Amino acid sequence: MKIYIITDMEGISGICHEEQVKRESPHYGPARSLLGADINAAIAGAFDGGATEVVVNDGHGGGFNLIMSEMDPRALYERPNGGMDMLPALDASFAGLFCVGYHAMAGTLNGFLDHTQSSASWFNYTVNGRRTGELGQCGIWAGSYNVPVLLVTGDQAACDEGREFFGEIETVSVKQGIGRQHVRCLHPERAREAIRHAARRALSLVGKAAPYRLEPPLTIRLEYYRSDMADAVARRPGTRRIDARTVERVVEDARHILSF
Repeated sequence: MKIYIITDMEGISGICHEEQVKRESPHYGPARSLLGADINAAIAGAFDGGATEVVVNDGHGGGFNLIMSEMDPRALYERPNGGMDMLPALDASFAGLFCVGYHAMAGTLNGFLDHTQSSASWFNYTVNGRRTGELGQCGIWAGSYNVPVLLVTGDQAACDEGREFFGEIETVSVKQGIGRQHVRCLHPERAREAIRHAARRALSLVGKAAPYRLEPPLTIRLEYYRSDMADAVARRPGTRRIDARTVERVVEDARHILSF
C-alpha cells in the first residue's frame, strides 16, 4: 500500500512567524528541522498503519527545504517540477494522499499566513466557481487518479478547509490562527505525536474515503491584486480576460489547473 505525502511549511508545528518560511531569513534554518520532524511523524504513522511505500514531495517554494540527513530513510523524496507537474510520482497505484504542514486559502479568517500560491499577487482562485486553495488543488490533482486525501495537518483553518473539501478525513490542528500574522501553537513534540497517530488511523480510510474528483472540462478563474498583473497573462493563448484583474482558462485535464 503506497502513500504520497505533499508538504508545505506554513502549517508545520512550531512555525509561528512569517520569517521562518523565508529562505533569506536567519530563522529559516531551524524551521527546516521543524518541517522535517512533522514529516517524519507522518511517515512513521503511515508505516505503522501498514504502508509499504511512502513518497514525500518537498512542496514548499518548489522544494530544497528538507535536511536529508534528518529524514526517515524508509521514504522516497522528490520535489515539484512546476505547476504542470506538481506531484511528479503520484499515480493510480497510490492508496492515499497526506497533506502535511498546510495553510488555508487566501482570504480565510484567522488562517495563519493564509494564501493561494502567491500572497503578493493572487487574490482569488476558483475552480468551476468554487473558491479553492492549495489543499483543494492537491485534492483535484490526486482525484484525477482516483486517489483520495486521507490526512491534513496544519493550522485549524487548514484542517477545517480540508474537511470542507474532502469530508471526514483525519486532521491534526497544530496551531490556532489569531488573525493572519499571529498564532497559538502546540508544543512540537505533542504535535508530532498527534500527527503520527492520525497518519496511522488514516490508513483505515483506504477504500472508504472518496477522491475529490472533478470531471473536465474545468473552468479556472484567477483574480489578481492589480490589473497589471493580469495584463501579461491575458495575452496567452487560451486565456480569456474577464475584467481588469481577472483571467479565465478552460482545461480538459485536471492536472492543468495551474496552467496560468
